[in-house]
Amino acid sequence: MNMKKIVEYRALLDVTKTATLKELKTIYRNSMKDIHPDLIADENERLEAEQKSIAIIEAYHFLVSIAPETLEKTKAEYTNTTTTSNIADFYLENGVLYVHFLDGNSFEYFGVPKQTYIKMINAESPSRFARRHIYNQFLYRSASKLVAAE
Repeated sequence: MNMKKIVEYRALLDVTKTATLKELKTIYRNSMKDIHPDLIADENERLEAEQKSIAIIEAYHFLVSIAPETLEKTKAEYTNTTTTSNIADFYLENGVLYVHFLDGNSFEYFGVPKQTYIKMINAESPSRFARRHIYNQFLYRSASKLVAAE
């Protein structure tokens, strides 16, 4: 999941990064009503609608996970983890830095450059490096809830 994908998700639902959860939900419901596969008789059009509805569902859930309100709700827990817990492990994949903490929480950070990741690997203390250069610099979402939900 890179920054380009986030931009695509916003474009698909036609929202800005400041969209509220209520706005996202309304747009999501209206989008799904318009293309619900059960309402389409033609098989090719139905398959196309199914693909589009899958994309809309994916975009909606992702955008909810990074919405300002969602991040605000978990801010205290996030701040507590990032200031008091050290990193258990971390890795970079497709521009996303995955960080697992010793307290059991996990977060994904978007758009982290490879050079920054390499500096983190080589840092004497990756936890200290991340506190200075990652936690408050990049768009993030909790990955703990995602794992629990699956």
